[in-house]
Amino acid sequence: MTALGDLIEIDDRTVLVLGQELDLGRGQPDVANALVHRAGDTLVLVDTGVTEDFRTALLEAAGRVGPWSRALVLTTHGHLDHVGNNDLADGLGVPAEHCVPAPDVAQMRDPVGYWVRAFESVAGPAALTDPAGTAARVVSLFQPMRPFGQTTRTYEERPPEQIRIGPLRFTGWTFADGAVRVLRSQGHCAGHVIVHLRDPGVLHLSDEGNGPCGAMADADQLKIQTVLGSAAVLFEAGEAGLLTDGHTFAVRRGAEAVSHLDRLLSSAAALQEAGLGLTEELGGAEGAEGADRGGRVDASAFTARFGRAVADLGIGGANPNALFTAMMAVNQLRELGLRPESDAVDAPWSRPPLRNPEPAPPPGAG
Repeated sequence: MTALGDLIEIDDRTVLVLGQELDLGRGQPDVANALVHRAGDTLVLVDTGVTEDFRTALLEAAGRVGPWSRALVLTTHGHLDHVGNNDLADGLGVPAEHCVPAPDVAQMRDPVGYWVRAFESVAGPAALTDPAGTAARVVSLFQPMRPFGQTTRTYEERPPEQIRIGPLRFTGWTFADGAVRVLRSQGHCAGHVIVHLRDPGVLHLSDEGNGPCGAMADADQLKIQTVLGSAAVLFEAGEAGLLTDGHTFAVRRGAEAVSHLDRLLSSAAALQEAGLGLTEELGGAEGAEGADRGGRVDASAFTARFGRAVADLGIGGANPNALFTAMMAVNQLRELGLRPESDAVDAPWSRPPLRNPEPAPPPGAG
């Protein structure tokens, strides 16, 4: 049984600091795992979680991997459970640098607005009557929230690099004379990056491996699956030996990491297949032979059945709850090519016609 702030020592220069799961009923925020590593004389923090207790654990881990005379704080993405202690860079007493992804700056500046939009997108399917109030209550759990410091800059202020790791090529940025590689992934949310620590062979996926279907409104399912496949190749090529992430409180090694990544990809395919079956079942026979194959789908009914499919398959990802399941369901409908027929909260979903309707004949024709 793990607890917030537990430390897993990877080697004498690298520690995984464990977070905790979300528990809305108890008013407990989720806290993402963080990596603490020393590259030469540079302390590297990959994400900073949230809460004062986690901040204390980060400082303990930093003491274990020392000595260091400069610091580098890397934010993988802008979600609340990853950024609350980002100002730590300013208080370490050494020259420091802090980088965040530019596409996530807006949500870091206005997290309530970000979550209002996320919850509004599922208000009908989740039977959510107060998206704004729910967003405010969720965000209030993540305190204190200090996502920016005096040294904060965006990665995108640095020249982009092509980064070759074994057989693969990425774009991103390198630090500490190439010992730390930040690789653009942008699947879990718009700005997401993953981190490769060259010397210990650690690949940190952060939240790219958080379940088989990205739940966020700005998630990109193809990018999630692409980065999972690329990660598996890095392990098979011997370019990575240890896999860590934001929410499964473990370090996976070698073949175990590859099996885990393959399971995530298989789960994504299984979940999409289940969703396809539900659209055909709920849509009935209407238009089965035509452009509107599958008919119209009630999003609330789809979400309820989708939630049962997620439970039956046992592939819900970290922090399962009704709101995240509804967000996954809506994303799955979009992934299957359906779109809401209007802006109404309870609008049915259907596939857009593949052909334009025949134009009406001009008056008097025929």
